[in-house]
Amino acid sequence: MNVRLFLSGFLLALFGATLLSAANAQADAAPPRVLLATIDGPIGPATTDYVRRSIERAEAEDMAALVLRVDTPGGLAAATRDIDKAILASKVPVVVYVWPSGAHAASAGTYILYASHVAAMAPGTNLGAATPVSMGGGSPQPGARPRAAPAEDGAEPAAEAATSSAMERKVIEDSAASIRALAELRGRNAEWAELAVREGVSLTATEALEQGVIEYIASTVDGLLEQIDGREVQLDAGSVVLRTAGAEVVEFNPDWRNQLLSVITNPSIAYLLLLVGLYGLLLEGYNPGALVPGVVGIVCLLLAAYALQVLPVNYVGLALIVVGIALMLVEVFTPSFGVLGLGGLAALVFGSVILFDSDVPGFGVSIGLISGIAFSAGLGFLITLRLMAGARRAPVVTGDPELLALPALALGEFMPGDEGHDGFVHVRGERWRACSAQPVSAGEHLRVEAVEGLRLRVRHDPAHPR
Repeated sequence: MNVRLFLSGFLLALFGATLLSAANAQADAAPPRVLLATIDGPIGPATTDYVRRSIERAEAEDMAALVLRVDTPGGLAAATRDIDKAILASKVPVVVYVWPSGAHAASAGTYILYASHVAAMAPGTNLGAATPVSMGGGSPQPGARPRAAPAEDGAEPAAEAATSSAMERKVIEDSAASIRALAELRGRNAEWAELAVREGVSLTATEALEQGVIEYIASTVDGLLEQIDGREVQLDAGSVVLRTAGAEVVEFNPDWRNQLLSVITNPSIAYLLLLVGLYGLLLEGYNPGALVPGVVGIVCLLLAAYALQVLPVNYVGLALIVVGIALMLVEVFTPSFGVLGLGGLAALVFGSVILFDSDVPGFGVSIGLISGIAFSAGLGFLITLRLMAGARRAPVVTGDPELLALPALALGEFMPGDEGHDGFVHVRGERWRACSAQPVSAGEHLRVEAVEGLRLRVRHDPAHPR
């Protein structure tokens, strides 16, 4: 009996081990999976959210790697730093791939490429031109340490401050140190990275490979995955060997939330939301109880406020827009012969031009949109003035002046009084007390000559001779 039980247990254990080995073999046979995300266009808050969620999904599903296909002219410094931090803290290898041919990773794209664990480019692409742009509208010129021409006696030029402000130098130095640190961390060309920041230089894909800026050149994602298979990369948790040959590529596209965020933070959309919000609230203020302008204005203004807090906004321009709209509305209710309206239109145009820092790639409002808004506002202002002028020339339809020269019908014979002859008349369907300098007979046609409180002064109607 004991031998029989022993043999039964041994066979069960052997069977379980066989099943476990088969399961492990099947798991090992399954191809690895790689998540593919795409950065296309200016880098802003929506891009940051998209990259973060891409990394989170790759980690949650235990992907072999995350491939970021990049084609960008640059973007906001704050958004770029947030993306770099997310890549540096990623638990899965992040591969930045400048793709397709003709694409570029300019400015902010260069920083993201340097932060990646593996950097690659497609043939016919380029990267660089990473000189930072100041948020106030004036960009530091390429060249880290601009110097004046040497004097004839060989003396040193006066000072670097003569050609570059202290703030610009701070921005450049900080950016140069940041990209140099990324280069040292990933073992890439730190000297060229600093030149890209200080002098705005760029490289083609072939030049980048030769100078140690990237590790691979590949025409397709599948070709890139074959090349990087077996490469060892360093994560926070330790070194990892990439197993990407024949990997299943899973595309991760932006969802509705990311698309909505991208639309709201578009400078042109944020600008329109701001205008609609301001007009809505001001019209609600002048027409209490209308509700629709107020509700639409509040919603649009809140969306605009969210967008403006993450965009490079010039608050002088924002103030000019608010003042300009207010002046044009004041002109409608307090006519000043166009002075307030024209001043408001000028403030609106100038504020719109300087509202966003147009030097940041992809984050300016087009002159065409500003011109259209200015034309519409000016046209509306002129139409309002024309309507107001027409209203001034129109006859009065309410109040005492409206009664003057109206026809009246005597309801009875007027009796002599202290101020002439008194009686009652019928005017515009109403019974009025009236007086006349001449005797009036019942049923006689009269005309209103003046309004004296609650009494009318009438006279004989020339169109109806007595």
